[in-house]
Amino acid sequence: MRSFYLTDSGKVRDHNEDSVTIIKNKNGECLMAVADGMGGHKAGEVASSIAISHLGKRFADISSVGNKEDAINWLKDSVNEVNALIFKYTNEHEESVGMGTTLVTALITKEFILIGNIGDSSGFVLKDSKLIKITQDHTLVNLLVKSGELTEEEAKHHPKKNVLMKALGANEIVELDIFDVDTSLDGILLCSDGLTNMLTFEQIEKVLIDEELEIEDKVIKLIRKSNARGGLDNISIAYFERESGDFE
Repeated sequence: MRSFYLTDSGKVRDHNEDSVTIIKNKNGECLMAVADGMGGHKAGEVASSIAISHLGKRFADISSVGNKEDAINWLKDSVNEVNALIFKYTNEHEESVGMGTTLVTALITKEFILIGNIGDSSGFVLKDSKLIKITQDHTLVNLLVKSGELTEEEAKHHPKKNVLMKALGANEIVELDIFDVDTSLDGILLCSDGLTNMLTFEQIEKVLIDEELEIEDKVIKLIRKSNARGGLDNISIAYFERESGDFE
């Protein structure tokens, strides 16, 4: 297996509020995670850093996540702990009240793959040279699309398209969407909306299926293309690619 992650501040923002990691535990299981922070006084980067550092440390400290049910519970418990830590920080730092973060994560073992999200950072799988979005954005416009009040085309240009309905740090009770993913796939892509707001799924797919590019080059190219189209937000990518056979 090959994996690579990278984050970039983009062309407009003066600092980066995203955090990203890929880490393995003692059993060779893999955790990928991307968090897109929000909040004034650089509090967004604090929230995203709390999410990624806590998840990473908790994952590195265990020998295995166990079976699928155990892994789902581990993800839920870990995210609840992150949420509590963000609330604790805001209680102790008045200037950071209102900070929060999205989170998209993938848990990869020999037996199963789980992808979870809260907010509008995205999780995709690459299968048979096709990029398939697994997660669903927790945004106001996505809610309006589902209810039939907006078309998908209208949602793309809606002035409130970035208004989140869910995020870590927004409510004391959080619920992570968790998706059980088929292991017979070619890759997993997690990213902040700094990528998906700049590039279409087709443009992202074209880079990922380019067999002449190494995995690092694919991630770097996606960031460069996003910046070339404006780089209006921070851009973070975690990518995991299969060389041959199933995930092992």
